[in-house]
Amino acid sequence: MKKINLNKPNLLILIIIFILSSCNSKIQENTIMVDTGKTGEPIEEYIYGQFIEHLGKCIYGGIWAEMLDDRKFYYPVIADFDPWAQDSDRFWNTGPYTYLNGSPWEIIGEEDAVKMDTKNPFSGEQSVQVIVPGDGSNAGIKQARLAVVANKKYTGSLILSGNIGVLPVTVQLLNHTGEKISVEITEITKEYKSYPFEFTPGFSCNEATLEILSTGKGQFKIGTVSLMPSDNIKGWRKDVIALLKELNSPIYRWPGGNFVSGYNWMDGIGERDKRPPRKNPAWKGVEANDVGIHEYMELMEIIDSEPFIAVNTGLGTVEEVAREIEYCNSTANTDMGKLRAENGHPEPYGIKWWAVGNEMFGNWQLGHMPLKDYVKKHNLMAKAIWDVDPNAKLIGVGAIGDWSETMMEQCSDYMDFISEHIYCRELDDVTNHIAQLENSIKNVADAHRQYRESIPGLAEKNIRIAMDEWNYWYGDYIYGELGVRYHQKDALGVAKGLHEYFRNSDIYFMANYAQTVNVIGCIKTTPTTAGFATTGLPLKLYRNEFGTIPVIIENSIEGLDISVALTEEKNQLTIAVINSTPEFASLPFEFENTKITKMGKQWIIQHNDPQVYNEPGKDPKVVIAESKLDFKNKTLEIPGYSILMVNLEIN
Repeated sequence: MKKINLNKPNLLILIIIFILSSCNSKIQENTIMVDTGKTGEPIEEYIYGQFIEHLGKCIYGGIWAEMLDDRKFYYPVIADFDPWAQDSDRFWNTGPYTYLNGSPWEIIGEEDAVKMDTKNPFSGEQSVQVIVPGDGSNAGIKQARLAVVANKKYTGSLILSGNIGVLPVTVQLLNHTGEKISVEITEITKEYKSYPFEFTPGFSCNEATLEILSTGKGQFKIGTVSLMPSDNIKGWRKDVIALLKELNSPIYRWPGGNFVSGYNWMDGIGERDKRPPRKNPAWKGVEANDVGIHEYMELMEIIDSEPFIAVNTGLGTVEEVAREIEYCNSTANTDMGKLRAENGHPEPYGIKWWAVGNEMFGNWQLGHMPLKDYVKKHNLMAKAIWDVDPNAKLIGVGAIGDWSETMMEQCSDYMDFISEHIYCRELDDVTNHIAQLENSIKNVADAHRQYRESIPGLAEKNIRIAMDEWNYWYGDYIYGELGVRYHQKDALGVAKGLHEYFRNSDIYFMANYAQTVNVIGCIKTTPTTAGFATTGLPLKLYRNEFGTIPVIIENSIEGLDISVALTEEKNQLTIAVINSTPEFASLPFEFENTKITKMGKQWIIQHNDPQVYNEPGKDPKVVIAESKLDFKNKTLEIPGYSILMVNLEIN
């Protein structure tokens, strides 16, 4: 063996070789190897589902365009005006919020100018009766806290009855300085009749007031009142609809949530003004029943999404649920199908997706019962639904642990999918906060894989998971009940959650981000503006730009989460990298058996401050930035706290 002379020059050469070899090892260790021949099960489009519930300002005060509170007079109009209350239980979080706990309508005139008619109400249990004294003074009702935009048209309707002595009845809109615009109703009958009106105010105001009054003599009754921006789309807010179309979710779960376990679906059909107002059975405030099956289905048509309806297995009965399925999906030859036709939709809706209950494992749920009893109720419900519509796809209630395991053991013949729900609170450490959804999604997948191993015959049935509620939930309620604010760190966490769904595409069929608007939603609104919260950005980006065939990636780098997918045609490759740290990262790629173009497109969602957030009506601080990508060196440059997605053509 030749002896090596370790003099200073030779020692220097060895040190240099060692350093270079260490550098090469490090580069090789951090290089992401992409083999497009190694793929997983296709990613279902339903992973990008959404969930809307009759809660807080999700539907009313969010997507629905109605501007008036308690337009059907659930609460009596009284002289002791005190409609707004602060929450006391602070459910789940610490943020106070204001909710309606009394009539938002004030009396114009003397205290005895307004009484409630409970003998012959137009809808619900009472209507407003105004007694006009005939001495030239005003009598009527008014509602404040309305927001209007100058030169924008607003349309309304007023259902009235009374005697001609009160004419004209004036409907007027005032701003805080007293500037007003008025409409006069010059006819009235003893029977209730609807009178349309419209305003185009010359002023913008966030504290406008609507007044309905008379200076005549006699009495008039008000059945309902409505006021909407005239650009509404079948009752839905135009600006919010535009954002929903950008979000492009393929499916929306509705109407709940906890709400559904106390909801009678028949309250939401028929003439809208005649539908009775109710106390929200699960949350604060009033349920106007302005949005029911028909309005929901119109929304699905407008935004080109599929319906996914939850039925009431809480306080609801098997018969009620069966009638609901018949109403939606049977021909007009059946009793319920005939009723649907009379309500304006002759053809069956053909709704495919049905959630058989919501969170029946929890003692907070209306109608909660022991698991041993609920499995029987589920099976009866499922059988009744399939008796009406054998093609219905049923999602049973799950919760990993004893509940899901027992449902899999005793109800697997009576469901097509099983639901799970996950919510994560805030953690002090940003990196750990971002990782929560990913970890929870993996834990649920691991649990269900174990059920498939331990429960005989279950694996063959392939009952996949519908994670039909998932999100972060923490912080102050800024946008009404459960109306939390989201930050850049939450956007990163949602993106990592999507990556975990992709990694488990064989077992996850559906996921429904909860809830779409305000509440814990990815869209936030004011009465006149709307915009994406930070969490809406990755949901929109991945839905519209990411591939559908996941490529299995072996490499992992601390702080970075990498996901790769082919498009359905396999002619493009998408790569997404999430950087959960404040540090810049440079990430090289190598491709086996695949030639990638040198130029492509890239999108980035980034901000140096993980606490930054967007506000509706203001320029967003976090956006999706799109640009061309030079990929000649096959390296991606990833700034801190960012989501980077690229699209590359395959030669």
